[in-house]
Amino acid sequence: MEQLSILDSKEFKHVHFIGIGGISMSGLAEILLNLGFSVSGSDMKPSNITSKLENKGVKINIGHSEENIGDADLVIYTAAVKSDNPELMKAKSLGIPTLDRATLLGEIMKKYPFSVAVSGTHGKTTTTSMISLIMLKSSLDPTIHIGGELDAIGGNTRIGGNNYFIAEACEYVESFLKFHPYLAVVLNIEADHLDYFKDIEHIKSSFLKFIHLIPKNGYVVACVDDKNILSLLKDVHCNIITYGLNSKDAMWRAEEISFDENGFASFTALKNSKRIASIQLKIPGVHNISNALASIAACDALGCSIENIKKGLESYTGIHRRFELKGIEDNIKVVDDYAHHPSEIKATLKAARSGNYPRIWTVFQPHTYTRTKLLLDEFSQAFKDADKVIVTDIYSAREKDTGEIHSKTLAEKIRANGQDAIYLPDFEGIVEYLKENASSGDLILTMGAGDVYRVGEMFLKDKQMIAVS
Repeated sequence: MEQLSILDSKEFKHVHFIGIGGISMSGLAEILLNLGFSVSGSDMKPSNITSKLENKGVKINIGHSEENIGDADLVIYTAAVKSDNPELMKAKSLGIPTLDRATLLGEIMKKYPFSVAVSGTHGKTTTTSMISLIMLKSSLDPTIHIGGELDAIGGNTRIGGNNYFIAEACEYVESFLKFHPYLAVVLNIEADHLDYFKDIEHIKSSFLKFIHLIPKNGYVVACVDDKNILSLLKDVHCNIITYGLNSKDAMWRAEEISFDENGFASFTALKNSKRIASIQLKIPGVHNISNALASIAACDALGCSIENIKKGLESYTGIHRRFELKGIEDNIKVVDDYAHHPSEIKATLKAARSGNYPRIWTVFQPHTYTRTKLLLDEFSQAFKDADKVIVTDIYSAREKDTGEIHSKTLAEKIRANGQDAIYLPDFEGIVEYLKENASSGDLILTMGAGDVYRVGEMFLKDKQMIAVS
């Protein structure tokens, strides 16, 4: 049954977004535009995203000024917007209601009877994309909101019908506790975002609160390979669907796993020990078999046929910044991945190693000082499947450099663990180093949640220029 959303109020006609150029904010703006709202927004600089919104009828202002508020009835802001932002201050002085991004996403979820929220420390974007493609193949016409760009929907958002809504559910600052899922996927629970959470027990308690948001007739799809998830299930009061690669007790399992020359996985999916389907993925890695199982379990619960589940998974070729092939020059393959947590790095490198490359060059850009400092030992042990590791400067994101941690320290600790690692501060120097040392057949893998992907693009461009000259 549809829950009443504040968006149903006739008081709100014009919604203004502060930071509209963000991947999530832009998608939410598009959804509200489709719901009949007048939408405006501001951002610090123009982009392809802001241009796309302008073409759809959104008024965009570059730069932040209190005049941008105009006659807005509701103002949406991101966590990155500070309290002294002139637009936010103006809205509050005028008594205009303000909502953070996560609260708005939760309010949108209320409007759909079957909202699917995909949570976990890793794998959210991939699994959300897999579920989206399966539901599209099943003609369920979902509205989709992804934290990345999926070519099959032409970006990060798709406007669909009024029944199904699919979105990622991020645990950072407990944003996902503002959501209203009918079905929630919990992929894994690990120590991360330790600038907010006190410890793993704090993280686990937050995930349990999230699961408790599911109605009794709803579903949680839980990975029982993860001991932290397993420990929570005794306190769950909705329908539980389990999956796993290592647990014989899981409802959904995978057997007959194999990989082709690209590292792409094939497996047989089993439900309650019964063979259901043979699946051939077009993406590499054991971790993506687990993501596929989560997607199968969720879509089966939503009534999708096994035939359409198979079609959806086998049509998925990846998402931007998730083991994304950037190009090949001089028979050197350049791939980019968003991995920025030790577990993600291990999984990505393991997937790369299955591709049978002579050498794997890893260019890693640590993401945030807090994460790098608190997980330093874990990071230093995460590169076992790389032949050469280049560590560049930390991408600060929302944080300030206090001088407590430096990328040099990480490179030293990786070397102390027996790996070949160096620190190079700037992208130009990294590109020159790779041009001098990488050979035919090698893989260059850029990793991180910042702008490290530019290294691969610069390398390919330089190689092309050399070939032309």
